[in-house]
Amino acid sequence: MQQLHSPIYPNGLPTLEAELLPILDQNYAYLTELIVKNAGFLPYDQWMQAVLYAPEIGYYSGGSTKFHTAGDFTTAPELSPLFGQTLANQVQQILLQCGEHNVLEFGAGSGALAESLLIALNDLGLNHINYSILELSPSLRARQQERLAPYAGQVRWLDHLPTDFVGCVIANEVLDAMPVHLVQRDTDDQVLELGVAVNAQPSAHAPSPFVLVGRPATGDLLSTAQQRLPHITGYKSEINLQAESWIREMGLWLKKGAALLIDYGFSQREFYHPQRATGTLMCHFRHFAHDESLILTGLQDVTAHVDFTAMADAALTARLEVLGYVSQAHFLLNCGITQLLEQLQMQLDMANPRHVQSWTQQVSAVQKLVSEAEMGELFKVIAIAKDIDPPLIGFMMRDRRDFL
Repeated sequence: MQQLHSPIYPNGLPTLEAELLPILDQNYAYLTELIVKNAGFLPYDQWMQAVLYAPEIGYYSGGSTKFHTAGDFTTAPELSPLFGQTLANQVQQILLQCGEHNVLEFGAGSGALAESLLIALNDLGLNHINYSILELSPSLRARQQERLAPYAGQVRWLDHLPTDFVGCVIANEVLDAMPVHLVQRDTDDQVLELGVAVNAQPSAHAPSPFVLVGRPATGDLLSTAQQRLPHITGYKSEINLQAESWIREMGLWLKKGAALLIDYGFSQREFYHPQRATGTLMCHFRHFAHDESLILTGLQDVTAHVDFTAMADAALTARLEVLGYVSQAHFLLNCGITQLLEQLQMQLDMANPRHVQSWTQQVSAVQKLVSEAEMGELFKVIAIAKDIDPPLIGFMMRDRRDFL
């Protein structure tokens, strides 16, 4: 197998607390054993599955604190409840067409989005919302249950996918956390599947006992990579076959309704652009972003940007319709976030310094949500549906389906 590189600690990475070192050693031991059981090569999607979701040691399953100012990243619903209130306008339109008030959220995080959606939907007159959450993390499920306790009669947690669902599906920053295959063009223009091995030449200064290695890609991964990767020696990127499969499965269980998928990513032409030659893998630790995914295993988040063209193609294969694809900024503007901000201002006493401070914070949050330099352009929203009549309000202006 071809050894590609050993990880190094990025400059500026926050120092790891001493009490976490034994946990890191524990995680390393688990992963080493997993690699040995797989004949010394663990395909990258299996590595990502382990470091994120393995019982006890995975980032999401091990109980790490993630969704507050001392955590590793902040999602849109934590920035402002206006995100969920705006999204509720689109959810309402979908539910009214369905004739049933069912919402299914995947990966609900801290529960902030569910809370703001439930408040807003109730205010819009949809008082009998049946809100289901499918959450893989036991620690996050516990936090959600605590936060959403006032809505106990409306919220339930699922352990597996539904077999029949009518309503609105929401997945905010879910696709980016699905394990990806890592592939690379070698010097002969062949495709290598990358995986993780135990470093055969360990160093006292190495931050990780693991190393990326490559082997010839085969099967569906090979044919998909040959179609998508530019013919550039050394070009490396990701292919999210699991997310594509998840979309295709949706065609089986979504009987009527729409899924709103919100995430950072690009169309396929942008995703596999020749200048994006090192891929999109990104790690988050204490609000510090870097691309070394073989360090801090189980203690940092590992994500990859979304190929929205592949998601749309998977939907069409499953006989689902793609009803819209826009930037997050235009989705929120189409759904009325500026009007909600104006309504909030009218409700506040601007002679009260605390109200002024609250207003200023909300304006700042909305600017971050819609600014092209922040989340507004990098994040996209795609609507996948069955038996729903267009147009959807969130995609009325600046729909980019022609770019997929």
